[in-house]
Amino acid sequence: MPVSGEQLLPFADIVRKGDVERLWTGQSLLIEPHSALAHAAGAGARIPMGTSVTLMPLRHPFQTALQARSLAALTGQPFVTGLGTGPEPFVRSLRGQGYESPLTAVREYATIVRDLLAGEVVDLVGEYHAMGGALVAMDTPRVELGLGVLRPRMAELAGELADVAITWLAPPSYLAEVIVPALARGADRADRPRPRVAAVVHVSLDAPGRDHERIVLAASKAHLQAPHYADMLRRAGIEVDPQDLPKTSARLLDSGTAAVGGADDILRAVVAYREAGADEVVLSAIGIQTVDGTRASLDALGTITAARRSVR
Repeated sequence: MPVSGEQLLPFADIVRKGDVERLWTGQSLLIEPHSALAHAAGAGARIPMGTSVTLMPLRHPFQTALQARSLAALTGQPFVTGLGTGPEPFVRSLRGQGYESPLTAVREYATIVRDLLAGEVVDLVGEYHAMGGALVAMDTPRVELGLGVLRPRMAELAGELADVAITWLAPPSYLAEVIVPALARGADRADRPRPRVAAVVHVSLDAPGRDHERIVLAASKAHLQAPHYADMLRRAGIEVDPQDLPKTSARLLDSGTAAVGGADDILRAVVAYREAGADEVVLSAIGIQTVDGTRASLDALGTITAARRSVR
């Protein structure tokens, strides 16, 4: 969650220099993510970008499609608009009530965004979302629809609708054995190609005095306390103890869910995710950022990308 537009620019430079392929940011309640990315574009970051993920209750699907297409126009590069529902208390605080059927809410919202981005006239009145009309025609680089997926039913829905399935805290084994097959089932039902997979992976690079469990806990604490994440991790064989989150954080390390150690260790973890079916591995340095600050997270990413160049 950047607190200034300038804070984002060094991370954008890593992409601009060709060391990685895309700049991703999640939902922020400090500086709105589309605004932060637009600032980066205005400062010269004409690079591929994506959101992983922005939360549906915060904006109408028309606004989501318009903001995503605007960023594709401003950067001159493809953009991934990743969507998720958010935790139930957050949804309730914005809507007055939760989604009785999150799958239905996502299906309606994603269908509207997808069709608007395709240039279609949308006429949909659903249980949760409605839209009548279209975006004004404009040529831009492609905007891909991304959906956050944790469990099989949402993965099947993403297989039917999305261009990209985005995972958080999903271990490689769970990705290979549960998520990718579910995506394929949904894609087969809709007679379309399987969406590609972008796996967000928390990283903690060796440094003097750095406690990897503390870093990973700082990155994942909020998610570990959310019931839908806890359920996903239990399905993956990782027990979540809400009374002992440090122990749960250690299990994330032991299972290979987080990438920790030296740069070579982190690159091996990336390979494990690729072999499990991830087409894109998103390195999240948010734990380092939270504990040690921006300079430390940039240094870690610089070391990892330098190691990647040497492997190439």
